[in-house]
Amino acid sequence: MPEGDTVYRAAARLREALAGRVLVRSDFRVPRYATADLRGELVEQVVSRGKHLLVRTPSWSVRSHLKMEGEWRVYAPGQPWGKPAHLARLVLANDEAVAVGFELGEVELLRPDAEDAALARLGPDLLGEDWDPVEATARLVARGEQPIAVALLDQRVMAGLGNVYVNELCFLRGIRPERPVAEAGDPARIVELAHRLIQANRERTARVTTGVDRRGARLWVYGRAGAPCRRCGALVERGELGRGRTDSITDPQERVIYLCPHCQR
Repeated sequence: MPEGDTVYRAAARLREALAGRVLVRSDFRVPRYATADLRGELVEQVVSRGKHLLVRTPSWSVRSHLKMEGEWRVYAPGQPWGKPAHLARLVLANDEAVAVGFELGEVELLRPDAEDAALARLGPDLLGEDWDPVEATARLVARGEQPIAVALLDQRVMAGLGNVYVNELCFLRGIRPERPVAEAGDPARIVELAHRLIQANRERTARVTTGVDRRGARLWVYGRAGAPCRRCGALVERGELGRGRTDSITDPQERVIYLCPHCQR
């Protein structure tokens, strides 16, 4: 499931393939930008910002969001893509590499001076160089009456968390996901652990929150409904907190929650 760490790794792959090289092909397969042409543009940077990926040239900033199904893949010129071509939403290529964005939830072509405004509502980026735990904590505190899981999923509080991290974070802090922020314990400790978890996983393909990097043992509660809690043996429960906006652009997510009824009270 794409979360901030997934986008961070995708940006690293695209940076290696595109940064410092001139585009010889750009193919926007979304109606709004069907005639856009970035050929001749030098890719200066590829960065992630929360769940958003930005490819920057002197004239343009290409913003993409994976949503639930999207992914970026990099190929050698002429190499078969390995996925149906009709799923491609954006192709950026130079003489040495072809970057293909499949099933991207959002694609937006911005002038560089419009990028900040497009992402202005995002909270501090958990994987960004400018990470600000004080600001993130203040934004979390401001959601006092909101369920803690809903607040943590809101990208305006902190940019990068998704359902997996939020459920695991609530378990590790012993908090029921539906508990109001004001009653969920020390917000600074919650923010600190969120940062530590996603930082520890930013280079991993498979997320690990238990400390055991083995298939079937990596997570405490997420996706484990009906299985025994790894700490106390009680059966892990599954529920929902509804749907709503959790991203700065528009990211309606089904807020699925997993919890141990004994460890999280």
